[in-house]
Amino acid sequence: MSHPVPTWASVRPSERLAGTPAIRRGSAWWLVTPTGAMSASDPVFTGELDRFAADMAAADRAVAQLRAERTAPRKDQR
Repeated sequence: MSHPVPTWASVRPSERLAGTPAIRRGSAWWLVTPTGAMSASDPVFTGELDRFAADMAAADRAVAQLRAERTAPRKDQR
């Protein structure tokens, strides 16, 4: 499935990789600014973006788990 070239107006803040101009559409990384978009095609650079995105997702899951454990009722508290 082909994904359209992103534009500044079409990118939601939640799509951005940690507030950077990098977004992923389908299997392609894009750098999007108010003046235009550029496909990121360098395999070394996109590999780093993939690793960074995976690390950010793991950190988000860890924080969510900590929050869930913090709010879960404890057996020793009655």
